[in-house]
Amino acid sequence: MSDFDTTVQRYLAIWNETEPQARRAGIDDVFTADVRYSDPIATVEGRDALSALIGEVHQRFPGLVFSPGGLLDAHHDQARFTWHLGRPGEEPLVIGFDVAERDADGRIKLVLGFFDKA
Repeated sequence: MSDFDTTVQRYLAIWNETEPQARRAGIDDVFTADVRYSDPIATVEGRDALSALIGEVHQRFPGLVFSPGGLLDAHHDQARFTWHLGRPGEEPLVIGFDVAERDADGRIKLVLGFFDKA
């Protein structure tokens, strides 16, 4: 489980990265080239598309930060975890959970996202 703890921490750090080149470097390290990401408002494939989506989230929600929500349940190469989006120290504006699957090298290849509170 601790291995996935690190993956989730890196995942959230990428979603918080506002500098495009640093964000892309993190994406290249954490995600497979053909990563597929899907949530209720967006579905993208590939690292370029994922980076663009995260950039759009920063434009739409400036100053908000993703943080762990508490739940992390993992087995084999898949995990589900909750996350919060909001201003640090305040009640989150969005709460969701993601299900992520890693490949044999430990890179995330699939993310299915859900919103519990929006």
